[in-house]
Amino acid sequence: MNEAQHGSPTTIEAKADAGNAVSSRRGFLKASLAAGLGASGVLGNVPGAVRSAAWAAGSDAPEKTEVKIGFIPLTDCASVVIASVMEFDWKYGIAITPSKEASWAAVRDKLLNGELDAAHVLYGLVYGVHLGIAGPKKDMAVLMSLNHNGQAITLSHQLNKKGVTDGASLKTLIGKERGDHTFAQTFPTGTHAMWLYYWLAANGIHPFEDVKNIVVPPPQMVANMRVGNMDGFCVGEPWNARAIADGIGFTAATSQDIWPDHPEKVLGTRLEFVRKYPNTARALVMAILEASKYIDTVANRQRVSEIIAAKSYVNTDASVIVGRMRGEYLNGLGRAWHDAHYMKFYDDGKVNFPYLSDGMWFLTQHRRWGLLKEDPDYLAVAKQINQTEIYRAAASQVKVPVPASPMRASRLIDGVEWDGSNPKAYAAAFKIKAS
Repeated sequence: MNEAQHGSPTTIEAKADAGNAVSSRRGFLKASLAAGLGASGVLGNVPGAVRSAAWAAGSDAPEKTEVKIGFIPLTDCASVVIASVMEFDWKYGIAITPSKEASWAAVRDKLLNGELDAAHVLYGLVYGVHLGIAGPKKDMAVLMSLNHNGQAITLSHQLNKKGVTDGASLKTLIGKERGDHTFAQTFPTGTHAMWLYYWLAANGIHPFEDVKNIVVPPPQMVANMRVGNMDGFCVGEPWNARAIADGIGFTAATSQDIWPDHPEKVLGTRLEFVRKYPNTARALVMAILEASKYIDTVANRQRVSEIIAAKSYVNTDASVIVGRMRGEYLNGLGRAWHDAHYMKFYDDGKVNFPYLSDGMWFLTQHRRWGLLKEDPDYLAVAKQINQTEIYRAAASQVKVPVPASPMRASRLIDGVEWDGSNPKAYAAAFKIKAS
């Protein structure tokens, strides 16, 4: 057995123990519900300390107690996995079943047909589905943000042998070998596509006219680069760190280089799910907020890395995950640094609020790159999708601070500030965009 693929024996043993305990709790919950006790009746049988902290009681009981949440094998699936493994879900009267999926397209399709209740999902995927771009149209909802930062752009060692170390040197090479380079991202409307396009354009490279673009699922990125199918890719961790560990690529830029503390994955679902099961949606947010707090305690990150490294989840060695989880970066070309904007899951609540301006930003990039043929009502769309009131209700119950405004301002790698105040002008002002 390859330890790099399947985790260490101690990791598997710990995960098996955790899985058995969770399975036992799930069985108890299911049996109690089958007996007609309901969520409040179930809570009457759990320890007093847990019962007193639980949300599920009376009319606030979750309408649906078993919740299947899809995820892709990435480090930032951690809050969904930890909410289940550490039993934060049980505390709020629900049972989360994490469901490992093969691609973002599969996540989209299973969300739409109801096989999944919710998902760890790309911010831009939710917005794209809501507007009917890059797939079927369906009213969607963002319950919360799951993480900030922690993605990267990896370039091949073949490019490095030609003198490429960063965006500027890549621009020089592409000027000589125009059209001969392929870059991969994970979904047409997703975050990784937008980071890749933004970074290329910030370096004077048109992502559609100067290079080729393909879509590859995150766990397949490293294998595809190994056989020469692409010259670079943008993906979440741990696959950038894995490329360095395997000696096939180097980190040219992190996503936080592009936008410090940028929005990344969200807890997404269908709008009809929120309307049918509002208490379940609130309980989900509460459970994952608890998990997010746990993960953002740095002392817990080794344990979290070991749990999510298991074959059931990310399926790689914990050592590939934990370094960048702690902000300890190597670029594969000899540079080492501590990144202050490493992957964060909570950050005193700053991560998790579903800012309207965050969702609107993805729409501006969809417009910039021609995915949207005309400007939508940016703010209205964000208000439809981002469930700020459900989030506020959940946050108040678990004592998580919320911002005074649903908008925030940020300055990106090209020096352009985004604050959501004039999205139409922002989208139109870029020099490099779809023709």
